[in-house]
Amino acid sequence: MTKIIAVANQKGGVGKTTTAINLSAALAEKGKKVLVVDIDPQGNTTSGFGIEKNELENTVYELMLGECSVKDCMIEDVIPNLSIIPSNVNLAAAEIELIEADKKEYILKNELDWVKDKFDFVIIDCPPSLSMLTVNSMTASDSVLVPIQCEYYAMEGLSQLIHTINLVKKKLNPYLEMEGVVFTMYDSRTNLSQEVVESVKEALEERVFETNIPRNVRLAEAPSYGMPICKYDANSAGALAYASLADEIIKVNK
Repeated sequence: MTKIIAVANQKGGVGKTTTAINLSAALAEKGKKVLVVDIDPQGNTTSGFGIEKNELENTVYELMLGECSVKDCMIEDVIPNLSIIPSNVNLAAAEIELIEADKKEYILKNELDWVKDKFDFVIIDCPPSLSMLTVNSMTASDSVLVPIQCEYYAMEGLSQLIHTINLVKKKLNPYLEMEGVVFTMYDSRTNLSQEVVESVKEALEERVFETNIPRNVRLAEAPSYGMPICKYDANSAGALAYASLADEIIKVNK
């Protein structure tokens, strides 16, 4: 059974793309067949795997407009066991161009239906907004993974995101669930990180993963080299944390 997970948070700078890249790569390292879908117009997940995003002929943008097939835009085996449907800034125009499209909320789902059975996991990196692209991602997904930064405003926007997930579940995708919350930029030396984790755990009825993703210089450096952290520095704290998160994801989805 394929598991499709949307990585989403409407708040920027919370480690959403970092999580999409490195969780996907960690799952691939563990022998899982993984498809990454970059549906963020910034295309940072695409470049994070070393792909020159502005030189691509076919991306998720052409896919959603019906100008290419899913096989035309998929880049296979970017690293062993991992393929990607890339994105670039052209995708920003999709919101406007899809306004009059028939069943526009289901476009991504319908395209992924052609290929999803070839993969164990499909990881979708959503834009940092509650846009039509995010709705498409949630409609196509089985669950939503929410990265939260360990800071005072961690809960800000989370209730709105959960409201959106529930709305999509009610109107478009009755099977959508909350995969859980993962804490990012965690610093065990500070009281703040620990306080944020405890307060969110108390406030949320959703699953909170045991793995916390630490603040880590190597993790921050890896994207500039076009590598996931497991390829850039497999022994770093960041790589070990995402390997641990991958283990948790595999365990709860057996």
